[in-house]
Amino acid sequence: MIMENNGHGEPSNTSRDDSAAPKAPLIEAVSIRSMSLITLSSIATLFFIDWAQAVLLPLMVAVLISYALDPLVSTLDHIKIPRPLGAAIVLLLLVGAIAGASIPLQTEAIAILDKVPVAVSKFQRNEANSPKQEESLMEKAQTAAKHIEESAAEGKKDTQPEQQGITPVRVIEKPTDVQDYALKSAPTLLVLVSQLFSVLLLVFFILAVGPLYKRKVVKISGPSFGRMRKAARIMNEFHHQVRRFLFVMLLGGLFVGILTWLAFITLGVEQALFWGVVAGVASAVPYLGPFLVLIGTGIAAFIQFGEANTALIVAGTSLAITSIQGYLLTPWLTSQVSTLNPVAIFVGLLFWGWLWGPVGLIIATPILMIVKSLCDHVVNLRPVGELLGK
Repeated sequence: MIMENNGHGEPSNTSRDDSAAPKAPLIEAVSIRSMSLITLSSIATLFFIDWAQAVLLPLMVAVLISYALDPLVSTLDHIKIPRPLGAAIVLLLLVGAIAGASIPLQTEAIAILDKVPVAVSKFQRNEANSPKQEESLMEKAQTAAKHIEESAAEGKKDTQPEQQGITPVRVIEKPTDVQDYALKSAPTLLVLVSQLFSVLLLVFFILAVGPLYKRKVVKISGPSFGRMRKAARIMNEFHHQVRRFLFVMLLGGLFVGILTWLAFITLGVEQALFWGVVAGVASAVPYLGPFLVLIGTGIAAFIQFGEANTALIVAGTSLAITSIQGYLLTPWLTSQVSTLNPVAIFVGLLFWGWLWGPVGLIIATPILMIVKSLCDHVVNLRPVGELLGK
């Protein structure tokens, strides 16, 4: 305690106790206005992404494909082949390889479809020849309820007077017409083909211009040299992370496809090559792809062998291969090229799968990697990057 003069000759007490001074709050109050703006902006962005799906989805797919094919075009550019010509050569080779590989797969798919009617008729014959089993409690309850409804309907019919001149109408359900279904699905197929064509054109133009847009982004990020260098570093990080992730997906697809093909040949499953290709492609869709392959291979094995045990063995083999790829190989490889945590990846898969369907499941992880890199380099977005990181 120190005695000081206050200028009027009277002493004044001045305390050096820090507790008397006002303390700053440890956590600043969150502005309601700021939170409202952030919430409204997020909702508007979500609706815009959903509304502009026809434009944004082909654009994102084209950008990812161009990242995967850029090394080939750059190699051709280094040997003095112009980038537009190199992009055209690479795309033609890619489309030709896909078309050439689809010919034997189409033959095997037709062979699988030819077995379906035979399997259905065989199953019906087995059901007709099987001994009749005693009805369960639920089946007896359903039979009793049916008899009660029929009795009530007959009593109601007897009490109602018959009306003359009215012809009873019988509704006959029309059997499913595959050709009619194909005609009704023609608009959807046309939209799909147009989007595929748009993706190919976008990939060609992105590969043809090369690093043009990268230089433009670096230029407009100025005028300071430090900001331009930071923008160049962010763009390079985008490029390398997405390319390495696509390489990981390619390795995972090859692993699943080749191992499924060899395992099905060992088990004697017909059309083993077809199922190997399907399993390898479906492995690019996390969770949903392996599940569909599991169901499909189990049904195909039951149609071929007619035994539930063999079908379970085939389906279990497919599940084991996709589990090794999904829970061991891909996470280990992804951890080497990405800093995303598993919870963020799973939530991203749910979000983009809900928003853009199966394609959204495929491109969800690269989008999260790009967002994570951007958040790490922007000061105001670093909390989001911290949530996405390990």
